[in-house]
Amino acid sequence: MIPLILSVTCSTVIFVIFKLFDKFKIDTFQAIVFNYFTAFACGILLYGNEWTPAAMNDTTWGYFAIICAILFISLFFLMGTSSQKNGVAITSVAVKMSMAFSILLMILLYSEEVTVLKISGIVLAFLGIYLVSSPSKSGQRSSALWMLAVLFIGSGFLDFSINYIQKSVLTDLTPSVFSAISLGMAGVLGSLFLAVKLIRKQSTLAIKNVIGGLILGIPNYFSIYLLMLSYKSTGWADSTVLAVTNVSVVLFSAIIGFIIFKEQSTVKKLLGLAAALIAIGILSTT
Repeated sequence: MIPLILSVTCSTVIFVIFKLFDKFKIDTFQAIVFNYFTAFACGILLYGNEWTPAAMNDTTWGYFAIICAILFISLFFLMGTSSQKNGVAITSVAVKMSMAFSILLMILLYSEEVTVLKISGIVLAFLGIYLVSSPSKSGQRSSALWMLAVLFIGSGFLDFSINYIQKSVLTDLTPSVFSAISLGMAGVLGSLFLAVKLIRKQSTLAIKNVIGGLILGIPNYFSIYLLMLSYKSTGWADSTVLAVTNVSVVLFSAIIGFIIFKEQSTVKKLLGLAAALIAIGILSTT
């Protein structure tokens, strides 16, 4: 249970950091790139001693690390573009609701037991996420719906992939080292894109963006590493772990948004928070 709580805490801290990026005018893209290298260094410095030569006996994990790295950086690019074309709110909904796709994969491929209580909890989780994350104003239209569809499927596939890797791929490699390697690869890919932007003078390197990446990288690493540990430590079905984690992050991020950042609290959002709380209570007992 402790890894899950800490994973939720780290993911919520990431939300706060992104909010502060906007306040201090930090280039989010540059910070994201440096964040991956920070996360890599964090994992290697703390858990590098867990590496063993036996990990090279079966390097299947390497292919999965590349897949995760590509998903990390490509989904980030797409989220940025979609936020501009479709709006931040509706893009956020698409990413958070992707939990539906990953949970469906877990239930089908792992033949998890499905009860009425569990279905009720998941439905309430979706309802809570939608109400908390949906735009405050009606009439918002999407100009690039394909991006939302790709984000929905891609983010869900990434969540499922992390779970599958922990469950079926990592035999001689620990989750801590795998997380560091995949995030480091994402940093390499991101730095290539950043180099192109710098050469074309589409971006200017600034020390505050590097510092932002250093700060972001620590909770980012632990949010992924601790989520992988949560699948082992809770004793819950994998789909339940993912549902509780996602809805908890949305819940606590919303509360922080209301209290610290003075975001508007509407009746719809408050109903969403209530649904999220009930969903956590139901899912944690199934």
